[in-house]
This record gives sequence, C-alpha cells and structure tokens, in this order.
Amino acid sequence: MPKRAWQKLSAGRGAKGQRFYDWAVIDLAKPAPDRHQLLVRRNRNTGELAYYRCHSTTPISLNALVKVAGSRWRVEETFQTGKGLAGLDEHQVRRYPSWARWVTLAMLAHAFLAVVRADEHAHRPTPGDLIPLSCNEICRLFTTLVVRPVRDAAHRLAWSDWRRRHRHDHAPVTTGGKLHPRHKDHDLQLEY
Repeated sequence: MPKRAWQKLSAGRGAKGQRFYDWAVIDLAKPAPDRHQLLVRRNRNTGELAYYRCHSTTPISLNALVKVAGSRWRVEETFQTGKGLAGLDEHQVRRYPSWARWVTLAMLAHAFLAVVRADEHAHRPTPGDLIPLSCNEICRLFTTLVVRPVRDAAHRLAWSDWRRRHRHDHAPVTTGGKLHPRHKDHDLQLEY
C-alpha cells in the first residue's frame, strides 16, 4: 500500500490513553449501493497488521470505520468483566435453553453491578482520599454484606475504605493482568 494511504487515527481510549494506529481502507468491489471494504490497522511500533472486513449500505468515512472497529475494545472488556465478576463463562450445560438461562442471569448480574456503579458515581461524590467504587469492589461488598455476611457491616465497609484509600495513595502496578498496589518504601506487593 502506498504511504499516503495510511492515516494516524485513534481507536479510542485504552488503559494508557488514546490508542493510536495507522489505518487504511481498500474497496473490495466496485462502488454500489452495498459497499464492501477491507479496513487495515497497522501497529505504529511493531508494524503488525490487523484486518477488518466491512460492509455498509451507504458510503462511510475512514473515521467512522475506525470508530466502529475501536468499539470492539469496549465489548471485549465488558466480556472480560462479565466473566470475572458474573461468571459468564462458568456454565456447564448441554442444551441451548439452559445455556441461555445461564447467560441471561450472568448478564443481569453484570448489569446490576454496572448500574450500581454508575448510580454511585452520579449521585455520591467520592471523598478525596478514596478512588471511586469499581464493579469489583461493589461485587465484593455485595457478596460479603448480602450473600454471606461473616462479620458485621461496619467491619466490611471499613475494609472497603481501607482498600480504596490504599490504592489511591500508592500507584497501582500491573502484574499478570491484576492490579497490585506498591508501597513507596519497598517492592512488597499485596495480594487480596
């Protein structure tokens, strides 16, 4: 592909900011009412290529194609959190109806966590020394306060505050996909 065919565009926000790649589009058939295109993404550091086959009923810009391709990241993140928090991948069934019930229940549980998180962020400002409640923390609180309360609620809420304050004060460190806070004076990592 000629050098002028590539454009630097962002595929959206990621964990470390905007995700910039080089993008190009190739028409696969002659322009008609239905358009078939190949969207090519090139990693700016490694040169690795990824391909997206696109179909649209009307002409569409490269920016719009990139925006749609970038939304895949959010979908994958949602599936990952659905698997981790709501057990989306923990079904052991042999028939479609039971699988559909399981997936519906898991998605409902994940939607509950997302709605509680959004409501918490919208209506209750986070104190300055705490990070905002995450879906993981809401799941942990719901499990310990409602599902299987072992100690009193004040004890659990105090632990939640401690965890949130501790992560706010110390820069998080990623190890194997999990966040671990690092103490300022040494490299000890705490596992929860």
